[in-house]
Amino acid sequence: MHLSDAQRIDWLRLIRTEGVGPRTFRGLINRYGGAAAALDALPELTRRRGGAVTPPSRAQAEDEIARAARLGARFVATGETDYPTLLQAADSAPPLVAVRGAAEALSRPAVAIVGSRNASAAGGAFTERLARGLGEAGLSVVSGLARGIDARAHRAALTTGTVGVLAGGHDRIYPANHAGLVDEILAAGGAVVAEMPMGWEPRGRDFPRRNRIISGLAYGTVVVEAARRSGSLITARFALEQGREVFAVPGSPLDPRAEGTNDLIRQGATLVAETDHVLAVLAPLIAGAEPVAPGATDLADQPIFWDEIDIDGISVPVPAPGLDTHALDEPEDPRARVIGALSPAPIGTDALARATGLAVRAVQTILLELELDGRIERHGSGAVSLIG
Repeated sequence: MHLSDAQRIDWLRLIRTEGVGPRTFRGLINRYGGAAAALDALPELTRRRGGAVTPPSRAQAEDEIARAARLGARFVATGETDYPTLLQAADSAPPLVAVRGAAEALSRPAVAIVGSRNASAAGGAFTERLARGLGEAGLSVVSGLARGIDARAHRAALTTGTVGVLAGGHDRIYPANHAGLVDEILAAGGAVVAEMPMGWEPRGRDFPRRNRIISGLAYGTVVVEAARRSGSLITARFALEQGREVFAVPGSPLDPRAEGTNDLIRQGATLVAETDHVLAVLAPLIAGAEPVAPGATDLADQPIFWDEIDIDGISVPVPAPGLDTHALDEPEDPRARVIGALSPAPIGTDALARATGLAVRAVQTILLELELDGRIERHGSGAVSLIG
């Protein structure tokens, strides 16, 4: 399938209409045979239920397309050649995604790596090793451009291929200081994907929306560090519902950032301690090149994040899963940054300095203070760990 310019505008107008999410969009297209007919019918359909909905004008859609084009983004629809095949298999796949970068980055087999924004230094170091190894094995690395684990995964996979998924529009990168990371991804031949409109500032509920795309682009999702109720666990849930593999990196029972990953392992996720643990599971799936079927989950149980209009049973609203949205920003205090990067797993001073962005001498001074306070334990080769 390939949309004409007029059809692409109609698709964009329909999906940007208040109350129209992926399921309502699909139901309207199936009922009326196309976006143009659905747009004509929508005001009267919604008027009958007590509040007419007016779709955006053609001029508004054309303006969004033009704004995206100025950033080098293009809108790709489900069924078109450049739309990611695995994402298309997901039940709640966005009808349109705005893509910047190389289409090839979205056509290669991919694995998602997600985890804590306030990652430990050990978790960050393992993420880099894992992402680098998976990239060298021919996989694209997908993540959400967040601080911590996401950023470490993207940077480690720059030379082999990485895909970033935004929670807002292409011109509203979150966090804002990752605009440079986006530029690095694009310059290295990767891609960045957004579902939300140009100018859209991401809100708390937009991050789970993004997470279903992260898992939908990949054969499997690796969770490196995650507290209970973290957004990373929502990504893992989506992966299961989409029929994808879930992997988790074990951590110390004393580290809250390992509670979620350790729970995943107890629930059946594949334990990951090295790259081969992921490749051994995914290689047969990729070699078989079979379409990925959604997991055995009833449609009514699937999360919807839009206030979708219920038109004669076309869409069935259900609540979105809970999301822990606290601690979106990393601590600015140097001591807090060092404590946040420490965990019960021993880590070297140089690695701590890289993880926190502080000078080695500053890290050593803070470690001395923490040692005097009885907060850390020293190990051989200059490694330290946090005392629970």
